[in-house]
Amino acid sequence: MKHKTSLLVLAAGMGSRYGGLKQLDQFGPNGETIIDYSIYDAILAGFTKIVFIIRKSFELEFRDRFEPIWGNKIECHYVFQEMNDLPSGFKCPEDRTKPWGTGHAVWTAREVIHEPFGVINADDYYGREAIQTLYDSLANGTVSENRYSVIAYELLNTLSEHGEVNRGVCSKDDQGYLSYIKECKGIRRINNHAEYTEDGKQNILTLDSLVSMNMWGFDKSYFVFANKSFKEFLTQNISDNKSEYFIPVLVQELIDSKEAQVAVLSSDSKWFGVTYIEDKPAVMNSFHRMIEEGVYPRELI
Repeated sequence: MKHKTSLLVLAAGMGSRYGGLKQLDQFGPNGETIIDYSIYDAILAGFTKIVFIIRKSFELEFRDRFEPIWGNKIECHYVFQEMNDLPSGFKCPEDRTKPWGTGHAVWTAREVIHEPFGVINADDYYGREAIQTLYDSLANGTVSENRYSVIAYELLNTLSEHGEVNRGVCSKDDQGYLSYIKECKGIRRINNHAEYTEDGKQNILTLDSLVSMNMWGFDKSYFVFANKSFKEFLTQNISDNKSEYFIPVLVQELIDSKEAQVAVLSSDSKWFGVTYIEDKPAVMNSFHRMIEEGVYPRELI
């Protein structure tokens, strides 16, 4: 029996470093997107609903692309992440051009998700085993009120050869729960380690550091916490046009206040994604190889 579960797909980014809407770019032999492979795996795992977080400006393009393929196979919803969608009492500055971040993106789904839900990025391929692990955490009770999950990968397996990346660097306690997560921007590999710069200071990361690729398992209680936390963030940062509210901001607040625990779940799946257009050939080759190995049918869509 399938448990009612949603998979929230973060797909509102504009792909500035990629040079276009990578969410809709074609990677499979018949024009498949990365999202198509993730939805295929999600249906196999047992998810019952897909929620796309997109921008209103490309709603029709998105619906025309995904609704005919997946609309009769799984319940699909489309939610818009717009900069002026803020809690009551807050108004977006007129000169702001930057989105509010992944934490805001999840918050925008507050009206359509009322069950345990997973979160993934549209431009990341997580692997079937990872998608299954995420679903299982939602269905087997690992995720419940005030108990969440995160699928963690080793940093080495998530770097790009073509430029810097942003990652949520994680630490876990002896019981396997997340003790610390921080959004680190501009991570790059330097020989046998990685580095990023923050406030003018260089920071070193080991290549086996655990990182979040925005693959989360949450209960609907998440939205209660997010509403309060996002308001506090806006009170302090609304005039800073570069400020962003990331999922790890709320998660760390909940860990520090002991209001929630987050189980760190490992995955043997091979992650890959596209940050830069130069990443595309390797991703296409990976899908081709999995098709040849029988992991996916050649006619996926």
